[in-house]
Amino acid sequence: MNIIGISAYYHDAAAALIADGNIIAAAQEERFTRIKSDSSFPIKSIDYCLKEAGLNLTDIDALVFYDKPFLKFERLIETYFFLAPSGFKSFIKSIPTWLKEKLFLKNEIKKHLKAYDSNFNWKKTKVLFSNHHLSHAASAFFVSNLNHSAILTIDGVGEWATASIALGTENNINTLLELRFPNSVGLMYSSFTYFLGFEVNNGEYKLMGLAPFAKEDEEQVIYFKNIIENNIIEIFEDGSVQLNPYYFKYASALKMIHEKRFEVLFGIKKRGENDTILKAHYCLAKALQLVLEEVVIKMAIKAKEITGSNNLCLAGGVALNCVANGKLLESKIFDNIYIQPAAGDAGGSIGAALAAHHLHYHFPRKYTVNYDQMNGCKLGPDFTLLAIENALKRSNLSYKKLNENELIQSTNDLLINGKIIGWFHGRMEFGPRALGNRSIIANPLLPNTLSYLNLKVKKRESFRPFAPIMLKEEFERFFGQKHDSFYMLFVHKILPKYRIENIPIEDDLFKTINQIRSVIPAITHVDYSSRIQTVTVNSNELMHQLLVEFKKITGFGVLVNTSFNIKDEPIVCTPEDAINCFLNTNIDALIIEKFLITK
Repeated sequence: MNIIGISAYYHDAAAALIADGNIIAAAQEERFTRIKSDSSFPIKSIDYCLKEAGLNLTDIDALVFYDKPFLKFERLIETYFFLAPSGFKSFIKSIPTWLKEKLFLKNEIKKHLKAYDSNFNWKKTKVLFSNHHLSHAASAFFVSNLNHSAILTIDGVGEWATASIALGTENNINTLLELRFPNSVGLMYSSFTYFLGFEVNNGEYKLMGLAPFAKEDEEQVIYFKNIIENNIIEIFEDGSVQLNPYYFKYASALKMIHEKRFEVLFGIKKRGENDTILKAHYCLAKALQLVLEEVVIKMAIKAKEITGSNNLCLAGGVALNCVANGKLLESKIFDNIYIQPAAGDAGGSIGAALAAHHLHYHFPRKYTVNYDQMNGCKLGPDFTLLAIENALKRSNLSYKKLNENELIQSTNDLLINGKIIGWFHGRMEFGPRALGNRSIIANPLLPNTLSYLNLKVKKRESFRPFAPIMLKEEFERFFGQKHDSFYMLFVHKILPKYRIENIPIEDDLFKTINQIRSVIPAITHVDYSSRIQTVTVNSNELMHQLLVEFKKITGFGVLVNTSFNIKDEPIVCTPEDAINCFLNTNIDALIIEKFLITK
């Protein structure tokens, strides 16, 4: 049974292929087109998945779309009639796209795949449609090592649902509760993302990184939090919410909010993308983050109450809020938490395929207590040494071909000397995080690493923190945590004995971010937190070896790990992408498999 799952037409289009219940390949369309968050039909991703599996399109038994377009269109129509005449312009603007692409999606899929393979047989292959939040739920539960779990999904909006609680048992998922549009904690978070000058669907993680510059008990944070809870959102004990429509426009317009009403309410102007970040901005970000965490915790408590499970699976875009995830883990509400690492819409492609396999075709699950279907997210393409060497020759670059020991030694020498390295090994990761296969790595012990990476290499906002990749034993040593964190989905604070305390936050965030706050300065954010990725010999053997050797020299089995790309570009996919990024940034060295290139 070969099934392809598809997500497309909103943001983060992707395709995934499962064979007999196993994920063979998955990739986002942006990695091939080089268009950030590309939403177009993922024909290049489908092409990759088929080639990786050694299949033709005629070998596919079912194609599954990750949500139901007719239900989404129903929401559009009902919302318009409810709010009419408000929203007429956005309604008229969206209708042609719906009629051309989104509504009659089966025909659209047929058109794209017929153009891809004229021999494609529609009588053999079924086209199925999953429910949006079911796709999210399936993407987490069916890949986890849990056979009984509460499932919590939270995002902007699917068809009607904006959050759901379900119970997963063996190969079944039963949805128990839904929160419905227009009440959405995800859309609320995106609205503030827009108000604070970041891009919706791409800037939410920036808002999360800005919030730690303010403390929870600061007067302005408390003030803003009270305004939000008294005017913007009503939070009920079960975690459900009701938003005040007076302040929002996303239901009836192409904008998220009534800007003037937000400005009057909070007493600050909407921030432009390039405007200076003021104290009021990061205090508002902190207040919003606290409200989100309160909602997530209450939803989790309700999920445990109605499912009776000690396990939780989490998916949907809000599940990528690593700070909230860390608070949820530390709350001890559940014994075990599994979060889909591609929790957003891209991961819905995997969920749609798995939902069809287990719920439509009723195949049993394959799992053990140590089994993770996501395979470390290593689901994308890899490249032969011959293909890599040819790419290097075409670029007229001088390079060395090294054995494994030489590679580890040379990399460590570069890191010790403060060099920034593009690190390209094995299969590309699926999802928003680089996890050691398409990464930029650096020495976390040097105070200037953070600012240099942000401004000279990544070319992004100076306030943004970097995540560490570390040996699992270092996680316990520095953060007091024993759980696995292979997917960089939890934020924790470094233990007090490794901190440098009483560092003031300057009005100039550039000065603040470069203050030394711990013995590992480049990965310690202003509130002493880090978004952790742990590595074992089984999860990534080569990276594990590199960290072991780095620890022998420095005493720290920790490196800076950030995605191999620059601001507003997708993570690199091919050797050519890596070479281009290397040549057009201040990265000092490039390692692609066994090849070392230095400037």
